[in-house]
Amino acid sequence: MTLIAAMAIWGLNVAVVKQLTHSFDTSMLAALRMVVALAVLSVILVWKRCVVFDISWKQVRTLFVAGVLMVYLNQLLFAEGLQRSTATNGALIMALSPLVSAVLAALMFRETLSLQRLLGVALGFVGVAAVVLSHPGAGLSLASTGDLMLVAGVVSFAAGGALVQRLARCMHPLTISWAIYLVGASMLVVQVVAGSPPLKLEVLFPGWWPWALILFSGVMATALSNLLWNRAIATIGVARTAVFLYWVPVFGVLFAAVLLDERLTVWHLAGFVAVMAGTFLGTRQPLASSSSNS
Repeated sequence: MTLIAAMAIWGLNVAVVKQLTHSFDTSMLAALRMVVALAVLSVILVWKRCVVFDISWKQVRTLFVAGVLMVYLNQLLFAEGLQRSTATNGALIMALSPLVSAVLAALMFRETLSLQRLLGVALGFVGVAAVVLSHPGAGLSLASTGDLMLVAGVVSFAAGGALVQRLARCMHPLTISWAIYLVGASMLVVQVVAGSPPLKLEVLFPGWWPWALILFSGVMATALSNLLWNRAIATIGVARTAVFLYWVPVFGVLFAAVLLDERLTVWHLAGFVAVMAGTFLGTRQPLASSSSNS
């Protein structure tokens, strides 16, 4: 139940970030959300006494790369993509996360890709293509460019996750989360400060409601939901936990339609079915392996 609640929050967060792109510059939006998440994780880290001082340079390098991929690039691509696309498309594309993670893990850890998993890859990307090509003109329009940025964000997050899998063998998940958010948030803040004109009060504070959404996104959707995710991996394993990612597009499309009045078309339905089917085939154990184990 806690995992389903976290997936509902992640699905709602797609609509929230889409709404926030109207109030903040995308770089500033990503920086504010990650700074809030880092502050929450820092408090929890001290409270749980998970501060680690004995760490190798190799682990530092891996944490840095993971922070760039999972936080810095992922958040920029996520915000920029949603600004150009829709929350509905964002939710559907996010359904590729477990599938992309499985493929990257096979490439990085030299696991065998079965025919079933390859079929899942094909179905998943056909679903994304259906969503991208549903826009008028069926070309690289502004909206479809946003969709491709969202796909790139999914790949960036999955690549960083593969590095985290290696780190988790010798480090606490909370310590890893705090470190990568420290790297990503710091880079986002530096980019905003270096690339923006002098910030005015109305730019930083466009109103109480946008800041309420920032706090929700940073605290609930980023810091606490990710902690629930890591706890679930430690409790029931990553394979069973990944199945719950299928709920993100369900909640995301629902919230986008209810809260943002985004129009659902038959292309969204076709894309949703293909992505879900591909993700299921791409992440489940092969039938032969399952029968032999039984």
